[in-house]
Amino acid sequence: RARHTGPPDGGWGWMIVAGCFLVTICTRAVTRCISIFFVEFQVYFGQDYARTAWIHSIVDCATMFCAPLGSLISNHVSCQVGIMLGGLLASTGLILSSFATSLEHLYLSLGVLTGLGFALCYSPAIAMVGKYFNKRKALAYGIAMSGSGIGTFILAPVVQLLIEQFSWQGALLILGGFVLNLCVCGALMRPISLKEDYKTAPDFLEQDYVPETEKQDLKRMSTCSPLIKLWPHECLCYCSWKEYDFLLMPGFMVLAVSVLFMAYGCSPLFVYLVPYALSVGVSHHQAAFLMSILGVIDIIGNITFGWLTDRRCLKKHRYFCYLFAVGMDGLCCLFLPVLQNFPLLVPFSFTFGYFDGAYVTLIPVMTADVVGTSLLSSALGVVYFLHAIPYLVSPPVAGWLVDTTGSYTASFLLCGFSMIFSSTLLCFARLAKKIKRMHLRALTGGTGMKQHIWTNGAVAYSVTAELDQKDIEFLAVDANSFSNR
Repeated sequence: RARHTGPPDGGWGWMIVAGCFLVTICTRAVTRCISIFFVEFQVYFGQDYARTAWIHSIVDCATMFCAPLGSLISNHVSCQVGIMLGGLLASTGLILSSFATSLEHLYLSLGVLTGLGFALCYSPAIAMVGKYFNKRKALAYGIAMSGSGIGTFILAPVVQLLIEQFSWQGALLILGGFVLNLCVCGALMRPISLKEDYKTAPDFLEQDYVPETEKQDLKRMSTCSPLIKLWPHECLCYCSWKEYDFLLMPGFMVLAVSVLFMAYGCSPLFVYLVPYALSVGVSHHQAAFLMSILGVIDIIGNITFGWLTDRRCLKKHRYFCYLFAVGMDGLCCLFLPVLQNFPLLVPFSFTFGYFDGAYVTLIPVMTADVVGTSLLSSALGVVYFLHAIPYLVSPPVAGWLVDTTGSYTASFLLCGFSMIFSSTLLCFARLAKKIKRMHLRALTGGTGMKQHIWTNGAVAYSVTAELDQKDIEFLAVDANSFSNR
């Protein structure tokens, strides 16, 4: 295990970026390309929009719902083991799906099993990038997550060609073999130990209770490891709580609620863009090409937005860059129903793809800014878990609206307003925070008095500011109470 006082911002970190890049191709790009199978499944099984849309919904839902499980395995076993296991499960699910005889079969194999495999790979790989980078974190994430766009650009026409040559069964079988590359990606994820990782248990335990012989072990191992031998119940409970204490942070709560609405708005478009294009007279190859355009522009959004938000002038404004990108995607959805031919749908794919890549890149960056690097894996697991229910519900609801109204207008309008609300919520939260700070300055007479804190257990929280690693301190009173147990 590599050991560093801080993120190296390079070196093996670029191999981690390459591994995460391949993970996003094999997970998110493959999930997006499942929409190309939509019409094939509908015709083969003779089902309506709503029932067929459940396949894509269950894949996305399982991937996000099981994201905390991926983080748990990564934290307590190994990121490498988790990603390799996920690759085997996802490949097995796709291969079994090629033998499906009903939609229910696809719900289980392509939906649950493949989605579970993707979950074990996705959030741990993304969290590893955050551990290796700090100064160039947004750029690293931009490159790593551009795999989703590049994969969509390449795989969309390839999948369409595979369907034409080998039927949808053969295409799924070949995708199952392709997804086995996740095992290679897992092998690249070399663990790294940072200085802040050794602060998961109170420093006063090491100083007051651990003998001198044990202190040498503490320098080579995680702080909790020797302590568990001495105080298994107390330390284990404390470390388990510490992994998820960010759930009480006001900044994370607002982010979590906004993610729910954002996830509801973005999912149906990837399911219904191809069917919508076909319904307005676009050919199959042109419809697949729209997904390719969306994918390649997604790449530009990933990398350019990542690079721009790492610049000094924008680094402090990542929050507003994120909500701007989400809001622009919402506006694109509102205009989609009036775009009813291929020349008009091409600019839509450009615009939506760019801002989709932009905000996807900033999700882990914003999460790291709120909770810190040491808790990033657990926090990302929760953030992606929050995507699960919207991803499960939104495509079938959109399909039901299409079946009921006979058009896609209501579905796309609902998606657009949902994403705009997500952006507006973040904007109002930031404005409320600034107003509260101005009010406190007025009360203190501008003397720069420190903000009051409220305590919960051994952790001190700021009333008016988002908690970061510098805000956490262990209170002396808790040290005394612990020593008296």
